[in-house]
Amino acid sequence: MKNVPYTFVLQRLATILAVAILSLTLIAAITGILLSFYYEPTAGGAYNSLRIIKSEIPNGWLIQRIHELAGNGLIAVALLEIVVMFLGEKFRPSWLIAWISGILLTLTAIGLGWSAMLLDWTQVGYWRFTIELGTLEAIPLVGSLLRGILTGGGAINTVTVAHLYTLHSYILSIGALILAIIHLGGLLLQEKEQKQLLMQSEAELSFTK
Repeated sequence: MKNVPYTFVLQRLATILAVAILSLTLIAAITGILLSFYYEPTAGGAYNSLRIIKSEIPNGWLIQRIHELAGNGLIAVALLEIVVMFLGEKFRPSWLIAWISGILLTLTAIGLGWSAMLLDWTQVGYWRFTIELGTLEAIPLVGSLLRGILTGGGAINTVTVAHLYTLHSYILSIGALILAIIHLGGLLLQEKEQKQLLMQSEAELSFTK
């Protein structure tokens, strides 16, 4: 009985964090869509378009800042969610759904941050991505293939920016949104099952009395 309040707090905290994750995902998606109206996914145009967004588009700097904060916040909250769920482990089907979707969501959030490193086309992003490509290429069997897919088979250029933009804005973003919904649904289902078990236990206790 002493573990009941502790478990309840962890389950409720996990659900609250899941709501925060979904909210951050939606904020990042909405601000990303707004930025896409002015962003140009080319080697030269990326930097200039972001400069225009910051300096000439009304509230453009604010939208970009919110987009960055939502993306970074998503990674932090997703990692915290994994810790909370681990501490309150309950190996039931609903918990397994929430656990797997939470892990995949965390990896997707990290992938979103990784794929955005070159999208501003700055010196820091360029050289950082160059180093990351070297790390990817060192992976046995699939390293060269991954580099070819990301760069378009050549050097880092407009094709690379376009590939990363597609990966960031469509594949990973849509995946993160779907996983966030599944994750929250799994936790809500878990809470429902927990309440049903509690009601059954209370009914059995009252029957024995």
